[in-house]
Amino acid sequence: MSDPKAMNLRFPDPAQRAAIAAAAKQAGVSMQEYILSAAYDRATAVERRFLEGFRASMDRSGAAFAAEPSAVDPGAEQRAAEQEARRELERRERGHAA
Repeated sequence: MSDPKAMNLRFPDPAQRAAIAAAAKQAGVSMQEYILSAAYDRATAVERRFLEGFRASMDRSGAAFAAEPSAVDPGAEQRAAEQEARRELERRERGHAA
């Protein structure tokens, strides 16, 4: 009877199985261990890339919060200009929709 903890290793491509078996033999490990190790390496690489991106995002956010309020918060004139530009865009959109 087979070991219930063993991984079922079926490969539709015999060449793929042979390549993995050869790589596992060269590494001195079982195919199961080789495949699990490769999956773990790939998952941790993805995790590292995610964490690098997250840290960069946090750095950008921290810089924005650390900036002087006048650099982040637009003045009354800029807010008025932005509101007028928004109203103009809405007028144009309504004109094109008709």
